[in-house]
Amino acid sequence: QVQLVESGGGLVQPGGSLRLSCAASGSIFGIVTMGWYRQAPGKQRELVATIAGTSNTNYNFFVRGRFTISRDNGKNTVYLQMNDLQPEDTAVYYCNFRTYRSDAFWGQGTQVTVSS
Repeated sequence: QVQLVESGGGLVQPGGSLRLSCAASGSIFGIVTMGWYRQAPGKQRELVATIAGTSNTNYNFFVRGRFTISRDNGKNTVYLQMNDLQPEDTAVYYCNFRTYRSDAFWGQGTQVTVSS
């Protein structure tokens, strides 16, 4: 069974940066959209950013200009570069792949904590 494996989370001070990665453990045919979502304690899961194709991106208003999503189709990998992190960015971050048949795959989540 294919799994999405995330890495790159951790503890960072306000204003710092982190880069998240998410790779599929096996082959997934027909990936259309890759994305990142996050869930803070007591809140619903929300979209952070998605990328369709190589350059069609969509960002949560609150991360636009600070976060950048990119993908490597050859490696079935999606990245999230997060700059100028703030305490309100603290959450568990999940990656998501969607295929043209509307199959959805989720990662297990990686904790990002922004604190001084």
